[in-house]
Amino acid sequence: MAFSKEEIAQRIAKEIKDGYYVNLGIGIPTLVANYIPKGINIVLQSENGLLGMGPFPFEGEEDADLINAGKQTITTLPGSSIFDSAMSFGMIRAQKVDLTILGAMEVSENGDIANWKIPGKMVKGMGGAMDLVASAKNIIVAMQHVNKAGESKLLPNCTLPLTGVKCIRKVVTELAVLDILPGGGFKLLERAPGVSVDFIKQSTLGRLIVEGEIPEMQLN
Repeated sequence: MAFSKEEIAQRIAKEIKDGYYVNLGIGIPTLVANYIPKGINIVLQSENGLLGMGPFPFEGEEDADLINAGKQTITTLPGSSIFDSAMSFGMIRAQKVDLTILGAMEVSENGDIANWKIPGKMVKGMGGAMDLVASAKNIIVAMQHVNKAGESKLLPNCTLPLTGVKCIRKVVTELAVLDILPGGGFKLLERAPGVSVDFIKQSTLGRLIVEGEIPEMQLN
């Protein structure tokens, strides 16, 4: 069966290494904060000006003054630091962030990403996405494989306005884990439990590369 948003976040959390500074984008990426593996010491950075972000608060324990970039209430950990956006983006532009996890509307087989605007719909602005994709050392995308109409969001070329070009290296969806190869193409690494390779092929409009047996995703 296809993974839920929470399970996508849980799978991405396995990509985080000890000592990383990690930025979580709006949407599915914010859920990753709830699934940091035990024994892993990392620092979560929120682009609105926070180092040391913890998991979401329990109901009734929310502090309206503590929010992430998506305006969701969050918790802070001992030793956390709060500062202005200028310092936050200074960290991002100086490549002090080891891993960025972003949501996306579309990703191309060349690693292009579109994640900020759908023409004709109201948009508040690009936010920090352009700085993140231009400066991040490593970017993983958490997204839905297909849209509500069942159409692929992994494409030969993005149809929506681009946020960044040739900057994405890994994508995790409800169906699969895929690497984007330097020469282009989605290389299938893992599949969601019960999801066939053929179904992933049908759901991927961009060039899909399948080599050998594809294992199922493991969350633990």
